Amino acid sequence: MRIPRSLRIAGAWAAALALGLTACAVPNGDTSPGPRKAVARDAAPDRVEPLKSGAKPELPATVTSADGRRVTVRDTARIVPLTGSLNEIVFTLGLGENVVARDITATFEQAEKLPVVTRAHDVSAESVLSLKPTVVLADTTTGPAEAIDQIRDAGVPLVVFDPAKSLDDVRPRIEAVAKALGVRKSGAGLTRRTERRIDAVRAGIPAGAGKERKKKPRVAFLYLRGSASVYLLGGRDSGASSLLEAAGAVDAGKESGLRKDFTPITSEALAKAAPDAILVMTKGLASVNGVDGLLKVPGVAETPAGLDRRVVSIDDGVLLNYGPRTDQVLKSLVEQLYGDAK
Repeated sequence: MRIPRSLRIAGAWAAALALGLTACAVPNGDTSPGPRKAVARDAAPDRVEPLKSGAKPELPATVTSADGRRVTVRDTARIVPLTGSLNEIVFTLGLGENVVARDITATFEQAEKLPVVTRAHDVSAESVLSLKPTVVLADTTTGPAEAIDQIRDAGVPLVVFDPAKSLDDVRPRIEAVAKALGVRKSGAGLTRRTERRIDAVRAGIPAGAGKERKKKPRVAFLYLRGSASVYLLGGRDSGASSLLEAAGAVDAGKESGLRKDFTPITSEALAKAAPDAILVMTKGLASVNGVDGLLKVPGVAETPAGLDRRVVSIDDGVLLNYGPRTDQVLKSLVEQLYGDAK
């Protein structure tokens, strides 16, 4: 999952945590709008769903990389995606058998046995080149620049994509990857499927939920890594706003005036945000020993969310990908905020 630089680093911390998942859900039988208290639930299988039609690359494919370079892809036999979200798209397009490596944030089951070509989330050019890739996929946050240059200097086609930051980026992101790999038809099919599923989730949001601004739940997105004492509050550019707003909620950090992607948590900042619920990544929540530990983070227990123990948790490897599984993310968010969304 690649997002603004600060959470790119945070994502590496989260992925590196070898911790069991802690998650949240809603009590059975309560379907009235409003955030619900966190209770244990079984984690959904961390798998992608490839298109059944299969992908048939039409090559060569020439595209303009996000860094302005013209790149021609002539062979997709050995693909190396350098972000978890790109890996997810390639697998879902039906080209998973051609992928020979993964980034540390590609956590889904089909990719788990692939060699990791990152060190603390930075790309190891030597590891990439040792796998003899025929094409490498990156985005504008991939680094260091020296590693990218080394891969290019070796003559390997390397395509850079703009990172996805909102629901509006789902279609162009999938289409751009599909075009670069010569599978435009598969890209169009995956886009239709993804958008249809997202629309279905939106249609299932309980009637009246979030319709009036004063009744919209205020949700703060917190990034946590307890072992390193890293506690961050998401702002306007955290990447979570689009999801929260689609679910009929208010991004409390953004609404409170935080312009950056993330800022260290303080009691004052949380008091100003005044969240009714808190959104976290599952491994981040586990890193602070669950909801009880979260309430020990300065300022959390005094918020409306803390007083009611209202916490929403979503898997690290998919929360901010804005790709083929975003409907699952939105569905989980809606269910945890309002109850059964069906």
